[in-house]
Amino acid sequence: MRFAWQRKNSANYVSSKLEFTDPLNRIVFLAFNAVFWLPILLTFFGVIDYGTGFILFTVIIFVRLVANLYINNVLELTPEQFENFPFRIP
Repeated sequence: MRFAWQRKNSANYVSSKLEFTDPLNRIVFLAFNAVFWLPILLTFFGVIDYGTGFILFTVIIFVRLVANLYINNVLELTPEQFENFPFRIP
């Protein structure tokens, strides 16, 4: 939300969504977000039991929480840098 507000209120507002400049960043971004769904799907299809799926999902949520807190509160990214940062949630 902070980056959307900054982008909207900046003097050089660009309304189109920025794309990844490096193809590796796009692959890492897709993998980072696909891992989120892995324990849900594995549990749903019966590959792993519910307890293991819950533990895996909890660990992934905690890692994403820490990553988002770090990205939003520690790194001083411009909106353009944030759009190209691979470890973010769309």
